[in-house]
Amino acid sequence: MASKAARVPGSFWVIALLSLLWNAYGAFDYTMTQLDAEALMGHFSAEERAYFTSFPAWHTAFWALGVWGSVAGSLLLLARSRWAVAAFLVSLVGVVVTTVYAAVKPMPSSLGGPGYWFVSAVIWIILLALLAYARKALSRGYIA
Repeated sequence: MASKAARVPGSFWVIALLSLLWNAYGAFDYTMTQLDAEALMGHFSAEERAYFTSFPAWHTAFWALGVWGSVAGSLLLLARSRWAVAAFLVSLVGVVVTTVYAAVKPMPSSLGGPGYWFVSAVIWIILLALLAYARKALSRGYIA
C-alpha cells in the first residue's frame, strides 16, 4: 500500500518553476562562458576575456558544481525528490569556493566593484533561500 503524500500547495510549484528559470540562466551563462561564445563574450574586452579564460581547472569544477547543483536542485524539487536538498548543498559548496576565489584573485576593475558583489549577494540569497525552502518542503512532506 502506498503512503499518502502531503498535499502540495500551488506556491510550491511556482517556487520550483521560478527556481528552475533562475538557475537555467546560470547554466546558460556558465555554458556560454565555457564555450567562449561570441554572443556572450563578444562584448568583453581582451583583458576581461583573459580573466574568464584564465580560471584554473579546479575553479571551473567548483563553478560547475555551483551552477549544475542548483539546476539539479530545481529539477529535483519539481520531481518532488528529497535529493533536492543535497543538490542545493552541493551548489553551496561551489558558490563558497568561487566566491572566495573572486575575493582573492584580482579581476579587471571593469568587472569588479559594487555591481559584481551585488550580483554575487543576490546569488547567495537565492541559493540559501532555495536550500531552506527545500529543507522545509522535506519536513512538510512535499518532497520525499
